[in-house]
Amino acid sequence: MTTAESPAATRPRLLDLLVPAGSISLLVLMIGLVLAAAGKTLGYDYTCYEGAARHLLDGKPIYDNAFSISVGTCPGTYTYPPAFAVVLVPWLVFGGAAAGLWCVAMAGCFLAGVALLPVRPDVRWVVVIVAALDWPLLYAVKLGQVEPLLFVGFAAAWRFMDRPAVVGAATAIGALIKVQPGLLGLWALATRRYRAAVVAVVGALAVAGASTVFTGLGAWATYFDLVRGLGGNYSTPHNFAPGAVAHLAGASDAVSAAVQLASVGVAVAALLAAYRWASPVASLQVTIVASQLLSSPLRDHYAVLLLLPVAWLVSRGRVWAAFVPALGWIGLFATADSASWPAVASIPLTFFGVLGLLMVEVYVERRSGQRVGQAGVTA
Repeated sequence: MTTAESPAATRPRLLDLLVPAGSISLLVLMIGLVLAAAGKTLGYDYTCYEGAARHLLDGKPIYDNAFSISVGTCPGTYTYPPAFAVVLVPWLVFGGAAAGLWCVAMAGCFLAGVALLPVRPDVRWVVVIVAALDWPLLYAVKLGQVEPLLFVGFAAAWRFMDRPAVVGAATAIGALIKVQPGLLGLWALATRRYRAAVVAVVGALAVAGASTVFTGLGAWATYFDLVRGLGGNYSTPHNFAPGAVAHLAGASDAVSAAVQLASVGVAVAALLAAYRWASPVASLQVTIVASQLLSSPLRDHYAVLLLLPVAWLVSRGRVWAAFVPALGWIGLFATADSASWPAVASIPLTFFGVLGLLMVEVYVERRSGQRVGQAGVTA
């Protein structure tokens, strides 16, 4: 004899189906609208990667040494490690559809990263909903930027933080796509994950060495020169680094450099404090944010990675953190005009704001641990 299920029992099951379907549908809809309206900007940054891969096939240099041409803009100068250009060569088989397919693949990478997050299912769906309304993510997917790839790597390192092979691979691959994820190696050392650090170094050297067969050693020398040049250029278009904000507001090069150095100092201080007092997962979140603040230029679409610490904060009951990514829309009002410097400043301020929230959480976490320890001793 069967009994009808009560409405109270049926409702949670319906929600279990509707929330995932609804959140993913919203994300797909928003990304679809952005891609449909992209026009010639579809895969704009992907053209940099594609150009480097084609030059490699044609036996031409993958870097443009003419530093006078708006360094860091696309299509134009390729500013990523040589190994990434080698990996992109097979993607050229898609021909004219390559840019659009790459953008779709980046959206898929983001969803894969969300699936990897070691948080409750309800928090994952919150992240997907927030991402659907997050301009930095929509913008990154439209451009074909690599942030969703880095998101997957950081998410994997978070979920499998006690597996040296995964952390090491995420560090090595991330650093060979874009140098910032290499900071995971420092986190591994600080948290005594020495095997992960060894895997990262060996893996990075192996892949870099293999790619050098195709690019030559000179490509790496040019790449390091280019990175040094980017770090001291505060007039690079679409740069949201603190030094660039100061420059746009009218500060001299010396003052802009001092502002940038001070911001790096704050990020380093936060890192050292986290490595000294925070739990491994908390220090990992600090590492993710600091990895972006230690570099210049700083782009608005780098804020995609802020969804990782937001997920961690929400999972700890800080539901209000889900509203932080909404600040990314302010960057839409940023232009090269000095009058827009407050809008430009919103990007680094958001990064530092999240960094501050993480440090507060580190303090709360530490205080809670001390109280638990004292209670145990008293008992």
